[in-house]
Amino acid sequence: MEYLAPTVKQLLNLDLTSAQINSFRIYAEELAAWNEKFNLTAIKEPKDVEIKHFADSLSCLLAIRNTQHGIRLIDVGTGAGFPGVPLKIVCPDLKITLVESVGKKVKFLNHLIEKLELKNVIAIQSRAEELGQQAEHRERYDWAVARAVAVMPILLEYLLPLVKVGGKVLAQKGESAPAEAQAKDAEKAARILGGTLEQIKQVELPTIVEPRYLVIFNKAAATPNKYPRRAGTPAKEPIK
Repeated sequence: MEYLAPTVKQLLNLDLTSAQINSFRIYAEELAAWNEKFNLTAIKEPKDVEIKHFADSLSCLLAIRNTQHGIRLIDVGTGAGFPGVPLKIVCPDLKITLVESVGKKVKFLNHLIEKLELKNVIAIQSRAEELGQQAEHRERYDWAVARAVAVMPILLEYLLPLVKVGGKVLAQKGESAPAEAQAKDAEKAARILGGTLEQIKQVELPTIVEPRYLVIFNKAAATPNKYPRRAGTPAKEPIK
């Protein structure tokens, strides 16, 4: 991984092992092969995959690094496995649930889990709103993460019901992050759902001009039972 290893060293002061580098190499090869049959990702150039997918996913460790041992993490709208699978490769103690609504992407994820021999990782074809009302997922996770899934009030309704009190939500966002996170509708949604804004952390990825941010919310109180509302409702009628 010509670009990934030095980027991770610069970003996280972390040296990837040869086994981890090999896992990322296999990941990139499988992603490219499956992309010829299915549209898994618009980012296809090898360098861009290493920086914009792998390194960007691993930037989440700037938030969760000191809490990673044995924690349960759910990755909502994971697509081709971002950020959950890169995090698992680097942090094998993580227990990860990958959530994706598109069947062909879940098929790829299951293939990847088997190919990389990942333990304590499952891929589920579902909507976040459905999982948030299921006892085995509701308020069961230490972290809920999502990358570029929805605007903040909608995203909070997807993620906060999945996180236990004392857990955290992490949203990977672009340049709109500060305005989104501090807007009145996001503040109200967080309050209603049991969350409070903790931090907005800027991330600088080499060769990437656009600013990247990690937006972190604490789960301070239990989410009322009515949330999340049924599938599709949060996007059509965001909390305001």
